[in-house]
Amino acid sequence: MPETGDSGLVQECLDLQKEELEVLESIYPDYVSGGISKRSVKLEIPVELASPHQIFIEETTQTGSSTSSIESLTLSLLPPLLVHVILPETYPSRVSPQLLLIHATHSWLHDTSRLQDLIVQMWNKQIGEGVLCDMVELIRSGTFLNELEMVTDHDAILLQHNTPELLAPLLTSFQISARSDEFNQNSYSCSICLTSLKGSKCSQLSCEHIFCRCCLEDFWSLCITEGDVARVGCPDPECVKAGRQANEEEVTRVVSEEAVARWQWLQEKLMMERDPSISICPMVFCQKPVPKPLITEDEDSGWHRLRTCPSCSYSFCSFCKRTWHGPVSACPISAYETCVLDYLALPEDSPGRRLIERRFGRSIVAKMIAAYQEEQAFKQWLADSSTPCPGCNVHIEKSLGCNHMTCSKCKQHFCYRCGSKLSATSPYQHFSTPGSECFNKLFDFINENDGWQPIEGFDAIL
Repeated sequence: MPETGDSGLVQECLDLQKEELEVLESIYPDYVSGGISKRSVKLEIPVELASPHQIFIEETTQTGSSTSSIESLTLSLLPPLLVHVILPETYPSRVSPQLLLIHATHSWLHDTSRLQDLIVQMWNKQIGEGVLCDMVELIRSGTFLNELEMVTDHDAILLQHNTPELLAPLLTSFQISARSDEFNQNSYSCSICLTSLKGSKCSQLSCEHIFCRCCLEDFWSLCITEGDVARVGCPDPECVKAGRQANEEEVTRVVSEEAVARWQWLQEKLMMERDPSISICPMVFCQKPVPKPLITEDEDSGWHRLRTCPSCSYSFCSFCKRTWHGPVSACPISAYETCVLDYLALPEDSPGRRLIERRFGRSIVAKMIAAYQEEQAFKQWLADSSTPCPGCNVHIEKSLGCNHMTCSKCKQHFCYRCGSKLSATSPYQHFSTPGSECFNKLFDFINENDGWQPIEGFDAIL
């Protein structure tokens, strides 16, 4: 309903409103969402906090009481408030602006009526002056959160919502999207090619250094092709010195799918080289690295051979790579070895041998026998010329030196003579214990007759 009053006062107020709306549009052009009509303006005001704040989202019931369900996250940007303002005829001289609508995107602000009261109080303190710009700044800076007592003593912001588990990812997604849009609109200088490009053609790493995508793609693709994944990281000198490597999200955003697949494979290979306890899943369709499980059993128990692939859930033995056969049972022999043993146990030219030859083929059986004999010879050589590491079962051959060995794969200390595990802090105690099998046998001395014979006439010379 139109405001009554002196026509001169109304005209003066209308002029002040027009001037204030022009100033508002010039200072905050991005916040004016629906345009400015006569005595009406629609605003979309984001809440930009001065620094990252911890946000606690508390669940509230239909009765308004709170529960113990709380979501926590850290944000510096909150979704905008949609504000529809109506300016009465005698604003700002006699009445305050009317807030027809205040709505928080994703409904993160539980009670908007308190914000309306706050803006009315702001006008009451400066009657006769416009408050639209002050209102926008109050919301934009997040100051109204303190006025509404939503900030705790530890500078954390407490929100109330019916479903905190749904609101939390929406707030996080909004901040990521807003930061991305802001980044794409600005221009940045690449420190590699020294070219200034739009953010949409650049990539900002987690260390906040910015490079153009072309330079990063050329550099990272070359490193991946050459297998030098340690250099796939930020090219900035400070990050190079610190050894900072790129994460999977950054690599996926820059290089091709083929390069990403090779980078992942190289990372898995590097991880296996650093951790010798990692095994490869024997399933042909999987082939993923499988870490050693955290088992509190004794190290000599068979449970340390158990591996369960996190990708396909296949459980297998880390020694024989077959389906897990339990901690007590020995590793089973291969299927072809069973066939060969059955074949060799039969007399020559017997019907049983001919049946096996017809089933698998004579040439195949011959190849299996040759492979079996070669494997047995190799096993015999391992038994005669090497000692298995008690930590990872890798066979080690000693050429010279003492019997105190350190496995190059798992770093286990052990005795080469008896295969016993040795303490890393006092490995030579094993060779100094009287009564021990290896007492005073740190070195193996072989008394060899050098075959020296005196020459003829040697005694005569003497």
